[in-house]
Amino acid sequence: MKIDSSLMFEPVKVKAMAPQLEEAGFDGAYTFEGQSDPFISVAAAAMTTQKMELMTSIAVAFARNPMSLAYLGNDLQNLSEGRFILGLGAQIKAHIERRFSMPWSKPASRMREMVQAIRAIWDCWDNGEKLNFEGEFYQHTLMTPMFVPPKSEHGRPPIYIAGVGPIMTEVAAEVGDGYFVHPFSTEKSMDELSLAAVARGLEKAGKSREDFDVAVQVITATGLDEQTMEQSIFGARSQIAFYASTPAYLPVLQCHGWDDLHVEAKRLSKEGKWMEMAGLIDDEILNTIAVVGTPAEIAQKIADRFLGKADRISPVAYAPDVELLATLCGEIRAVT
Repeated sequence: MKIDSSLMFEPVKVKAMAPQLEEAGFDGAYTFEGQSDPFISVAAAAMTTQKMELMTSIAVAFARNPMSLAYLGNDLQNLSEGRFILGLGAQIKAHIERRFSMPWSKPASRMREMVQAIRAIWDCWDNGEKLNFEGEFYQHTLMTPMFVPPKSEHGRPPIYIAGVGPIMTEVAAEVGDGYFVHPFSTEKSMDELSLAAVARGLEKAGKSREDFDVAVQVITATGLDEQTMEQSIFGARSQIAFYASTPAYLPVLQCHGWDDLHVEAKRLSKEGKWMEMAGLIDDEILNTIAVVGTPAEIAQKIADRFLGKADRISPVAYAPDVELLATLCGEIRAVT
């Protein structure tokens, strides 16, 4: 099982931290579409690392188009010398329409077609075939020699897709090379929702589980001292409460009969009572969704929960200093 870490910082910090994570022993690191463009951060990390795989987890697919993503994927695969993973996610309707001013409809079908279109563009570049992709959402029928990049000696980057609901998860397994399990997940929801949908998608595409990666991000509350541990636990509670307030993540709560938590968290979020939201997350909910404890305890809980199910694991820590992350990586490595 590969061990990944996050690079959820502005690019100037990513440039410095990426080689430290590589030195600490992480197999991969991912950037996130938050306050910075995730592709810029990958580029910064690619220029200061040599071995670690680099991925977007996630880049918002529907804020872009297949052609722009095809070029980005090609350039970052070359810049990283074959270490890039193109990780895509749908986001939610409000952000796509109101933040990015882009169209929203049939997200699972659109994601399927997005990936198919990207691969059609890459095939055109690699094989010299006429570009003739005409779908419901995307049409790409023009590619002149002037705009064809040289064939990459590093091959094409894998495409991972993030999903929470069963339909998007099926699409991820059907057309993707890997699936990002959202950190707002439990052992029960992963088994009953995520992995069951992955199996259906793989069967639909005639693919085997051995040819597909399941990458799990798990909310992690840990620290090397009491103060850091307390801060990390509060961060985990706050993050869980934020996800609980979002309708897209309701299926995870429904697995445990926690529907009322969504109602209350949503109410508080609309009132802007962010600090109070963390108080909704009791110890049972915290420990069901997150892994909590010392680095050694975290490592064993991760092994118990994910060995045999996940191909990649990323502990999402809320006190991400390099010493703590290095310790955590070593402990996980020892038990997996």
